[in-house]
Amino acid sequence: MAKQLNAKFIISAEKLSQCPDFKLPEFPLLGRSNVGKSSFINCLCNNKKLAKTSNTPGKTRLINFFNFSEQFMIADLPGYGYAKVSKEAQERWQKYLEEYLLKREQIKSLIQLVDGRHELQKNDLQMREWVNAYNLPIFTVVTKIDYVPKNKVLNVIGAVKKEFGGEVLPFSAIDRKYCDGILDYFAQLIK
Repeated sequence: MAKQLNAKFIISAEKLSQCPDFKLPEFPLLGRSNVGKSSFINCLCNNKKLAKTSNTPGKTRLINFFNFSEQFMIADLPGYGYAKVSKEAQERWQKYLEEYLLKREQIKSLIQLVDGRHELQKNDLQMREWVNAYNLPIFTVVTKIDYVPKNKVLNVIGAVKKEFGGEVLPFSAIDRKYCDGILDYFAQLIK
């Protein structure tokens, strides 16, 4: 896979019926609000302005689709665990997101982003339980790894791997050195 991918924003959708009709492999991003989903997208395509980053958690309210050089799509989902919206709105999102995650045929693998600075949170564990209950393909990306002391990085990755199993990849939006490993992993999954 090319190490320099151009990415463009395609569309925002609230529910499955509004999702774009692409045949490309799709990778939805799951993660708490403020875990760094937008920074992850921007870093992979080396464009700081593509996905809007915000200091206010819960800004993403829709499923935002990004096309990476006609090779794959990333779907940025609303963050879980924090949103200043009504209970009804949260329940509606949950229903729409479940329908999307369970019925979208293009999904190659889910990506759960977790914050390397903190232990796994209750809602990270609940999300993984839900994914496992439906036996959906998933791997984990540990974000903000640049904030973890160098001698602790392997411990953090190991702890996440012990809890979640499967592939666990480090990531930092500040240090692009991890992007290649993530893109290589995408390439393996797409083959």
